[in-house]
Order: sequence, then structure tokens, then C-alpha cells
Amino acid sequence: MTSGGGVLEIERRGAVAVLALNRPESRNAIDDELREEIPRVLDELAGDRELRAVVLTGRGTAFCAGGDVKSMDKRLENSEDRIAIDGWRRQKRTAALVQQLREFDRVTIAAVNGPAMGLGMDLALACDFIVAAPEARFASAFIKRGLIPDGGSMYFLPRRIGMQRAKELMYSGRTVDAAEAIEIGLADQAAPAGAALDAAVEYAARFTNSSPAAIGLMKGILDRSFESQPEQVAQLGGEAQAIAYTTAEHREAVAAFLKR
Repeated sequence: MTSGGGVLEIERRGAVAVLALNRPESRNAIDDELREEIPRVLDELAGDRELRAVVLTGRGTAFCAGGDVKSMDKRLENSEDRIAIDGWRRQKRTAALVQQLREFDRVTIAAVNGPAMGLGMDLALACDFIVAAPEARFASAFIKRGLIPDGGSMYFLPRRIGMQRAKELMYSGRTVDAAEAIEIGLADQAAPAGAALDAAVEYAARFTNSSPAAIGLMKGILDRSFESQPEQVAQLGGEAQAIAYTTAEHREAVAAFLKR
């Protein structure tokens, strides 16, 4: 099943939903419409009880080129006070988008089929896993525009590859190819050429039989664990486990085990 045709296309592959950024003429750069559309679609998917995973990818030859530079040029024509207040509002929408993707309570996978630059790399990092085809390229390109990362990578990247490597990539803005991304832990799984999406859907299959409630509960704790003390993790885990005890998946798994 495929729906859309606008800036974001939605395709269903069994228990996996594929969200495809659909602005290939601009290499899937993020504009204000996409800032609104991605959270709207995630809101809709959150209520789907059959959904187990979401794969984010890009149409055409790029995953996502980052922020729309043409929009940047246009907004610089405004007065300084408008640049600041409009920029602040845009940053709030970007932060909300990234947070919603990060906190989505099913497994999320970025199928990086080409360049993931700036905000594009940030969107990939907000996912649980990154599958990279040989065509994939990653760069924290903000420094090339005289800017700082604004899509969450100052939080995500050090947790993936360590602080020193994160600083080197952000301060230089250099491009990392797929092989290096796998080597340093920026990406999790290599994909064949031209097959990032299929590889990501196949990768998602290992999670489709897992309890979505248990995954959502674990995800909410794991994503905070680096900032938490052991006793806080234990408390959160205890509360989450109490909820897990009540789920149909737990009851069915216990009954199946006892019948063996």
C-alpha cells in the first residue's frame, strides 16, 4: 500500500511503514512543509496497533540534503529582528520533529540511500538504527554555512561515536562515506548498492515479532540511560516492568512457554 504523492510518501510493507521524503528535485531538503508533515504522519501511525517499525528514507539519489538553502537565502532578506524571531520559531518546529521521531515508541530505522547532510544526518541519528548503502554519505555540514548543528546531533552523535570523533566531524564538516560510517559506528548495517530501503525493511523484520509495548517501554528508558543514575534506571525499569506484566504479549508468551 502506498499513499501520498506530496512531500512525504507513506508505503506499508506488512508491519513496517516506510516514510519517504519526496522532494528529489531539492535532494529531499527539509522545508517548512516537511517540518509539519512528518510529525503529522507519525501522530497517525502512533495509533496503529499492527505497526512494529518505521523506516525513513528519501526518494531519488539523496536521503536528505539538510535544510533548504534556498529558503535560507530568502529569509536573510528580512530584517534582523524577523530573522531572529522566525528562526526561533523554526527551531522549535525542528526540535519538535526530531524529538517526536526519537521518542516514537516503535522501532525506527533510517535507510540512507545517498547523502545525509546536516539536518539530514540529524534525522538519521534520531532513528534507532541506520542502514547505509554504498551511496550513503554523512556530513555535519552546518559549519560550512557558518551554523551549528540544530537537529539533535550534538546530543546523538557523541553517544554513537564518542565525543572526540563527534567534535572532529562537527568542527570540520567533512564527509564520511558508508564504509567509514560502519567502521566508526555512525551506521549499523551495510546495504547492497541501490538497496538501502529493502535492506532496512529486512533489518526491521527481526523486530516485528517483538512485543511493541515492551519495545516502547525499553526505548523510553534506554534513550535516557546515559543521563540517569543506576537507581533511576532501576526505578524506571521497575515501573515499566509492572506495565509489561499486564500486556497481552506477556500473557501469551507465558502460556506458550508452559505448553511446550
